[in-house]
Formats: sequence, C-alpha cells, structure tokens
Amino acid sequence: MSHISSFFVRHRLKIIAVSLTLCAISAHLFLQSSSPDAAFEAFTDTLFSQEVSSTTINLHYTLKHPENYDIQNIPITYGSFPTNSTAARAALENYLAALKKIPYYKLSSENKLTYDILKDYLNTARLGCSYLLYDEPLGPVTGLQAQLPVLLSEYQFHTQEDIHTYLQLLKTTPDYFQSLIDFEQAKSDNGLFMASYTADSVIEQCRSFLDMGKDNYLFSTFPERLSSVKHLSDAEKQSFIKDNEKIVNDFVFPAYEKLIDVLTSLKTTSKNEGGICGLPSGQNYYEYIVQRDVGTDRNIRELEELTLKQMQADLNAMRAALPAGQTKEVSASLNPAAYTTLEDTDPLHILSDLQNKITNVFPQYPDVQMNIKYVPKPMEEHLSPAFYMIPAIDNTDENTIYINQGQTMDGIELYTTLAHEGYPGHLYQTTYFLDCAPAPIRSILGYGGYTEGWATYAEMISFYFAPISKQEATLTQKNKSLILGIYALADMGIHYEGWTFEDTFAFFSKYGIANQSVVREIYELIVSDPANYLKYYIGYLEFLELKKDAMEQQGKNFSQKKFHEAILNAGPCSFPTLRKYVLK
Repeated sequence: MSHISSFFVRHRLKIIAVSLTLCAISAHLFLQSSSPDAAFEAFTDTLFSQEVSSTTINLHYTLKHPENYDIQNIPITYGSFPTNSTAARAALENYLAALKKIPYYKLSSENKLTYDILKDYLNTARLGCSYLLYDEPLGPVTGLQAQLPVLLSEYQFHTQEDIHTYLQLLKTTPDYFQSLIDFEQAKSDNGLFMASYTADSVIEQCRSFLDMGKDNYLFSTFPERLSSVKHLSDAEKQSFIKDNEKIVNDFVFPAYEKLIDVLTSLKTTSKNEGGICGLPSGQNYYEYIVQRDVGTDRNIRELEELTLKQMQADLNAMRAALPAGQTKEVSASLNPAAYTTLEDTDPLHILSDLQNKITNVFPQYPDVQMNIKYVPKPMEEHLSPAFYMIPAIDNTDENTIYINQGQTMDGIELYTTLAHEGYPGHLYQTTYFLDCAPAPIRSILGYGGYTEGWATYAEMISFYFAPISKQEATLTQKNKSLILGIYALADMGIHYEGWTFEDTFAFFSKYGIANQSVVREIYELIVSDPANYLKYYIGYLEFLELKKDAMEQQGKNFSQKKFHEAILNAGPCSFPTLRKYVLK
C-alpha cells in the first residue's frame, strides 16, 4: 500500500528558524504606517521571506526568482534539526502576539482567510513544542535519506550562480548530517529512538544509494541540468562535471556512510518496537500529529467511527455491484483493478484524457507543461510508485510527475494513480491554487490532509472517468476506498490503541489479508510513519462529509463544479477552516 504515498518537496514551515525580534516588532511598526490590509500583507510577506530563505533547498524549490521578493545574499545551508522546545515556543508565541495586533475585522475577505489559516497553523505548531524529539526525519517511505537525493537530482540550474550554489550546498552535507545524527542521538538519550527494524530499513536505503557508485543519479542527472544554462562552453561543462563528481565522492557519500555507522550503533538503543503510544505521552503525541498533519478537529474515537461507517458503506456498494449470481462475500483481497487492461498506457495520453473529462465537474485549469520522468532503477524499491514535484510559486508552468516502473501498476490502477498525481489531483490542485495568486505565505503552510485528501478524492472520482463500465468502476473504486480504510484503522489501532503485530494480523485476516509476511511489512511501514495513511483516507472522508453538508445546505442549488471551485479557491488549510469558508 505504499503506492498511495505522494512525494512533496516542500518542507513544513520551521517557525523556530526565524528571528524572535521580528516577531516582537514587525506588526507594531507596520501598523504605524499602513492600513490593516497593508500591515498584514507586509507582516506575512516578511515572515515568508524569512522562512523561505532559511534553507537553500526551500528557497530554490519555492522561488525561481528570489530577487523579485527582495531575497538576496542568502547563506548556503540545508538548515539543522532543532531540539530547544523553549525557544520554539517563545518564537511561536511572539508570532501570535504580533498577529493579534492586527485588527482582523478590518481585513479584506481574502486576508481574513489567510489570517485564519496562519493563526490556526501557529497554534497547532505551538502544541508540538513539547514533542520536538518525537518527530522522525528518517523513514522507509518519506524519510530524508530517500528524499534528499531526489531533491538534489531535481535541483534545476537556470544560471551559473545556481550551479555554484548547488555545489557549495553539496559540500555542507556532512554538517547537515551531523545535525541529523545529533538529533537522533538526542532521541536515543531520551528513549525515543526509532524501532530497530525501521533503522534497518533506513540503513538499507542508504546502502542502496551508495552502491549505485558511478551510476548514481547525482552524477547522471548533472550534465542534463547543465544543458539548461545558456552560454556554457564545453570546457566549462566538463569542469563543472568533474567538480560535481569530486564533491559527491568527498562530501555526500561520506555523510551517508557516517549515518549508516551511527544508526547501526543506535538501533540497539530502541525501547519501543511498536506504535508511538508505547512512548511516554505517546497517545497525546499521536493526537497532536493527527491534528497537525490531517487538519481535522475530530478526536481519534470519532475518526475510528467515521472510518468504520464508510467501510461498511463501501462493502454494501460492492455487494450491490456484483454481477447477478456471483457471491455476495466481499473481502479486501479482491483485486478488481486487474480486470481491465488499458489499450493506451502512455502517461501523457492518460493525463490528456483526464484533462478532457474533468471539465464537467471541475473548474477550468491553467495551461501548464507536464513532464513525465522515471525513478532511477536502484531507488525503485524505496520510492513510491508515483509522485508529483511541486513547482516554484513563480514558475508554475514546469510540472513533473515521477513514475516508478519497479512497482507495477496494471490496468486501471495506472489511470487512477495518474489522476491522483495529475488531473484532477496534485498537479491540478497546486497549479489552480497558485494561479489564484494567493499570499506567498500560503505556499509554506503545509496541510497534508487537504492536499493528500484532495488527491485521494480526485483519484476516487477518476474511476468513473476511466474506460470501464460503471459496474467495474464501482467495484474498483469501493475496493480501493475499503483498503485505504483498513490501513487507516490499522494506523489508529497501532499508534493509539497499542495493537501488537499479532493484533494487527488478526485484524487484517478478518478482511481476507492473511499472509504473515505481507502484514508484517504493512505493520512495520505503519510503525515507521504514524498518521501517514490518515492524511489520505481521513482527508478524503473529510471532503465527502463536507460535500454532504454542502448538498444538505444548498439543496437543489448544489453544484459539484461550484463546490470544487470553492475548495480549490480556499486552498490548503485545516478542515474546520475549510468548512467555515465553503459553507459560509
């Protein structure tokens, strides 16, 4: 089930990286000389500039032309891993105090929405200050060790200065990894180190990256990226290529080797081989990350009930859709996705087909370019079947979807996966929202439940756009929803209820998944990335619940297209905020 994961390059806002002085004085100074709207926009623009320039990766992937945002002469750094909860809390409280000085009721409707979202984001972040060491930057699917090489290999060059910045950034990799190692050591010292089998998976990924040797994609992608820089002579290109090879060998590879050595040593210190409820205050931490990552205001019990209700509805719909005379026994081991073989499996053709079919129920999308790339073979085992690379907010015309050919997608699954990553999923939602010219600060306020929930919602709708019968569309869509529900329940069971592997195996067996090695893999994957499946499934259910409320409120006047337009115009935010906006 790791194939439902999508890959996002933008990091969560690191509030504690900015100047505390800014928080204390900025709003006051802005208000002395500006209208409330101008003061608020100046405040958020300053916050955006401070945050986006806190790391070179964030800056490069967020802005193609930072000089247009008065961002210049920025230190070259990956950033670091903070552990000082007192400083984090003080920074957040200063931001909230500064925000409070701005008269909300005098703001425009657009600025009120941004204010609501920023305030919600900061308040939620403040809740997490006590759990800094609980966060885990390493993991089998979304871990830094897997993401960083892809981010570096996709780091595009527009000028010679970009090349120099990139090479200097590579040289700082050992310092960045040392900060990561210090963070993992602090986790270990506090009894919070990851499960030993998670460490084994991370170590294996690091070894796979190193074992590529001369075929490593940090080497292979470099010449192609150089070709986009104008007026480079062949001699200059060869010199840069030689520099890149030396720096990767001298700085990047040794950093990975050291991380392997440290994790090998630290894995014996793991005190918890199960869900995070096995950690001190683990249940409270799980509730926090569900609120942070999903953006829901429902408690875990309510989410479990909502999931069971939807799963039962999906099972009923599947039974009703089965052909006459066929058994009404349905289990999650059913694989109706294999029924249909697509005649045309070209990804760009599929995306074009989706573009044509969504216009009846989704608003018009901006005209942008789409690139299809393929995951390097040595990394196929460790990355998602497909993922979308978020473009810079001032360069939304360039969009890339990666496909992992090592994780086979047969039949209709390829079609719906491209819908998840492309239209009407991530690519569509991202470029549509950025085309609305939102406040820049919105681009760095991450709401996984909205973005992954929307992509899952879009994927479910795409079954009915696919070249299959309505009956087969119903069977495949409800089956997919059912499986996601099972994983979401398992996530909550393992991390909140304290399920052991045996409990998890018994649970999956009830739904026809009784292979111990398969369930073991699922169990370890869920342990390594708490609440990840909830971003997809609970996010999806929140959109369904919101649609029900909108239909009830609007009656005969309800329009799917207008409903989707309201959601897309609001953009990423928590579901209570979205509900307030859409149902106003």
